[in-house]
Amino acid sequence: MSLHDITDVLTRQKIVESVSSAQTTRRQDLVGSVVQRQHSAELQAILARTPASEIGRTLDSLSAEDAKRLWAQIGPERQDDILWETSDALGEELAGERELRFLEGQISAFELIDGRVQVINIASRKDFENIRPIWIDVLGASRSERNWIARRYGLDLPDPDELTDLEVSARFYVEETDEVHLHSNFLLDREGDIRSVPVAFIVHGEILFSLRNEELPVFRLQRLRARNRPGALSDCKDLLLEMYSTDVEYSADSLEDTYSTLRRVGQEVLSETVSDANAARILSDIAAEEDLNGRIRGNMLDTQRAVSFLIRGKFLSEPQTEAAREIMRDIESLNSHTSFLFDKINFLMDAIVGFININQNKRVSQLTVAGVVFMPLNVIAGIGGMSEFSMMTRDIPWPVSYGSFIAVMGMVGWATYVALRALENRKARGNPATARLRKSG
Repeated sequence: MSLHDITDVLTRQKIVESVSSAQTTRRQDLVGSVVQRQHSAELQAILARTPASEIGRTLDSLSAEDAKRLWAQIGPERQDDILWETSDALGEELAGERELRFLEGQISAFELIDGRVQVINIASRKDFENIRPIWIDVLGASRSERNWIARRYGLDLPDPDELTDLEVSARFYVEETDEVHLHSNFLLDREGDIRSVPVAFIVHGEILFSLRNEELPVFRLQRLRARNRPGALSDCKDLLLEMYSTDVEYSADSLEDTYSTLRRVGQEVLSETVSDANAARILSDIAAEEDLNGRIRGNMLDTQRAVSFLIRGKFLSEPQTEAAREIMRDIESLNSHTSFLFDKINFLMDAIVGFININQNKRVSQLTVAGVVFMPLNVIAGIGGMSEFSMMTRDIPWPVSYGSFIAVMGMVGWATYVALRALENRKARGNPATARLRKSG
């Protein structure tokens, strides 16, 4: 939106108002009313395509009279977002004593008092007064709310969902104002919903800012620990390291669940019989665990890069550096577990595919046996259908001749089947594994 466009429309509005006030005729009043409605429609069209942040900056740059004129054209549904972008003084002048409130549960501040972390639920802008937080957690805030917090503390707060477009090498950096930015992915494993959620950490001064758009188990656990472990934290960097350490523990718990699932699946795979329906279900379970294991490995790699960045950047004290190295050792241990699980998953996948092939081979074998059994019968049936057979049996009643013929066919088929079974049993005695499969079938 161009400030010139806004001021031009507002100037024309004032000119029409002054001309209308100087004219007393009904016709002039009607013309002025129509022109004013046109100007209002033009302003509303401009505002509809303009972001709230630009509207807020425009209001701050206008005179008090023009700001009120422009404010009158803004719909009620956008007023709160725009008020977040204006100064407190202008906001009170435009909206009176309306108190802007954050959405419930979105913003939390954490103060360190006597070695214990206390949680302060932020509901409005006034709640930021008279607090000295070491951690401000921003969950699902709107762009306008983030901008207000950023202006208050003198930094830039990005949208976490926009961080996924960044190259991995650009997720950890230091601004010219000494802000430390770390853009990490945290694992979310909830009732089959397995994915990575981007989180932005910013260390500004002595405050840790975290921005995310979804609730995460790691953050709930960290809030609980911070309240119940007095003396464990001394500053915001301790809190940041605790966050990454908790993330590693959560990933380790997810790996334990993967071990349990694969142990159950392995018992089914290594059983004597696996039906096609069970094989399909087992394949689905293995694929889900492979996806979870891959996400855990990627999450650990991301955490490893973040902690390594903090160590290499020399942002940590000596005790904090040792704690960071301990996190790195835990990550290395988890990486070996994920490698083992990948090998186990590949083995189980090959085994279940092998059982599927065995089931298919059994069906093909059954068809082959049926074909071999009925092959001599087809030959006999062909002979019986010839005219010579009718000539040879013309003196024998047809029920007797054809009944005998059918009996001979049955005896030949049975003898063929018995011979095939005997051949298979002889081969099975030479191969114990095949004997067990035959017994299970």
